[in-house]
Amino acid sequence: MNIRAQVSMVFHLDKCIGCHTCTVACKNIWTDRKGTEYMWWNNVETKPGTGYPYKWEDQKKYKGGWKIEKDQLKLNLASRAGGLARIFHNPVLPQLDDYYEPWTYKYEDVVISPDQDIQPTARTISMITGKPLDVKYGPNWDDDLSGSEEYAAKDVNLDELTPEEREQLKEIERTVFFYLPRICNHCVNASCVASCPTGAIYKRGEDGIVLVSQEKCRGWRMCISGCPYKKVYYNWSTGKSEKCILCYPRLESGQAPACFHTCVGRIRYLGVILYDADEIVNAARASDENLVAAQLDLIKDPFDPEIIAAAKENGISDAMIEAAQNSPVYKFVKTWGIALPLHPEFRTMPMLFYVPPLLPVLGKTQGETYDINETEYDKLAPMLSTLEEARVPIKFMASLFTAGNEELIKEVYRKLIAVRAYMRARTVADESLDETIEALSSHGLTVKEADLLVQMTTRPTYEERFVVPPLAREVGIEMLEDPLLFRQETGFGFTKKAKRTW
Repeated sequence: MNIRAQVSMVFHLDKCIGCHTCTVACKNIWTDRKGTEYMWWNNVETKPGTGYPYKWEDQKKYKGGWKIEKDQLKLNLASRAGGLARIFHNPVLPQLDDYYEPWTYKYEDVVISPDQDIQPTARTISMITGKPLDVKYGPNWDDDLSGSEEYAAKDVNLDELTPEEREQLKEIERTVFFYLPRICNHCVNASCVASCPTGAIYKRGEDGIVLVSQEKCRGWRMCISGCPYKKVYYNWSTGKSEKCILCYPRLESGQAPACFHTCVGRIRYLGVILYDADEIVNAARASDENLVAAQLDLIKDPFDPEIIAAAKENGISDAMIEAAQNSPVYKFVKTWGIALPLHPEFRTMPMLFYVPPLLPVLGKTQGETYDINETEYDKLAPMLSTLEEARVPIKFMASLFTAGNEELIKEVYRKLIAVRAYMRARTVADESLDETIEALSSHGLTVKEADLLVQMTTRPTYEERFVVPPLAREVGIEMLEDPLLFRQETGFGFTKKAKRTW
């Protein structure tokens, strides 16, 4: 047993309002430098939609993540030798057009414009070449375009839907979308780490945060191809790869990451989980149907004396173990079982989990009235979502969060519906409280757990949402550096400016 600690996250999609405040906060802090204009370490996508970069989920195109070949776990990109062969020509690397060419505006055309009869305009120009640019795509280009033929219809998660289901999504009464915020997942089995020929990408031992050494990086960009979530970016100015650092300088000083702290909808939760590193390979080799269960089995009970003893033997501090015991992530993922990883079929074991959005009910205009379809499940939760008549097919949600396992995503939704029905019975009193409590019990939830779940979802305190552990970076670095020399700085890393080394 090899117990390790991992800083992990939960995003509650029912609460995301698509305001992009998180994105702006991250951009202003980390990626406002030359060469990072097109980098969005945090971005919010509309689903159904193609996302950013364009169709990043299509691994037939990008070859990211892992695959099972002869019962062995191998990179989908190439073998180690194949990766070296692609250093100078990588056909599966996203092109600039898949992101967008950074642009600014020629403001002097407005400021120093001569007298004329027409209104002067500031034309878009490329920040790379300085030439006029016709902007055709960007990081939030398909925002709210749930019924568009160009974006929503090209979502790769729709591929498994029947033609009838795809057509139904276009009906005006079925048109629906939700927001999907994305940052680096800081995966346990990170394929970007395995893809890097120089070992520039590494996973910190004390907290699991995945970082890129700006000294070791040679700009070969295998990490970008290897990451199936396309959350590693190439800085065209410095010739280095960069990615979300989970605001580790903030974490080391006891603060939540910037995108978490500024979230208007309070959808974000951060905590620590303990996992068994010895089980990673077997979990990643599980069948698609069992992938989520295998990943969740990696996460161990922080109250188990055996797990605590193994953690201490591995150097995990009492304070870190206490943080794991108070972790909201453990509650959402293991205790309540309502948070799921994004695209587990990539087999990277992401440590960012999502509570799926409650599916809106399906209604149709009949004559001069608007009627909501009723099913047998409505008896438990009238006016709430149903699985049988959901606007978004369950198959679509299963493609996103359970590697196609529809029964698993259905069970999560049944729990969510049962909790909402229970709260409706308590507040509106139009249904039997006993029946809703029985529904909770049938899905593995007690009344106490349901009350705590509602508290954590609707009105959590800052301390409940963010259980920031004491990372004790000085202990993690003392074998390499003298902590006393860096006692006033977070990270204890290199302070040299990143620049090309060839």
